Amino acid sequence: MGRVQDKVALVTGAAQGIGRATALLLAREGAAVAVTDLQAGEAEAVAGEIHAAGGRARAWALDVSKEAEVAAVIAEAAKAFGRLDILVNNAGISGANGTAEETSEADWDQVMATNAKGTFFCTKHAVPLMRRAGGGSIVNLSSVYGIVGSHNVAAYHASKGAIRIMSKTDALAFAEDRIRVNSVHPGFIWTPMLEAGAQVPGVAPEAVHSAMAKLHPLGTLGEPEDVAHGILYLASEEAKFVTGSELVIDGGYTAR
Repeated sequence: MGRVQDKVALVTGAAQGIGRATALLLAREGAAVAVTDLQAGEAEAVAGEIHAAGGRARAWALDVSKEAEVAAVIAEAAKAFGRLDILVNNAGISGANGTAEETSEADWDQVMATNAKGTFFCTKHAVPLMRRAGGGSIVNLSSVYGIVGSHNVAAYHASKGAIRIMSKTDALAFAEDRIRVNSVHPGFIWTPMLEAGAQVPGVAPEAVHSAMAKLHPLGTLGEPEDVAHGILYLASEEAKFVTGSELVIDGGYTAR
């Protein structure tokens, strides 16, 4: 307990999956949490869970692809809690399947606006507040597909690769401000987003789940809490000498 005691954290995409698990864990470890998501009702529910467990949280509706919304919500969260120490850029979408040849400009722009531009906007508006607080930790959710490729989902892969390198660039840019920036690279984690993308006509969900699990040498899919614990480490003072790094949580997927 208390690994981020008295810190203030803002988590994007916190209504479900990895974001929800992270918000709950940071709160259990002593942080006040700004729970943000496009799904306002679900974000309120997560904040309610935190309150019920004795923690501090508030929820905000947030579309990370809109800079004005990002600026307003980050400013409001910092005002509500008095500071900002931790930013978890988790909001993201997978977008349409397809190679570069098959991907439309609209599909490409939608994925990049949420995943890459959203990370950029949140970082841009969090940094001045962290500088004022004397430092902070930014944790950006990339993916194993920010490290290796696959045969489709071109826009998603490009966006996660952008986040990987953006993290390193920002780590260098803000090191003198004692703001650490790191990326996390999950493998296949059983979240609502993955579950939705795993619907194959004529194939039982259990069979799809089993096939995806076998892609990992450990033989299983990850759970949101597996990633949340890695994020907690990077957000905490235990990682005070860690910046510009890639934390891979993938059951061995990229070890081949």
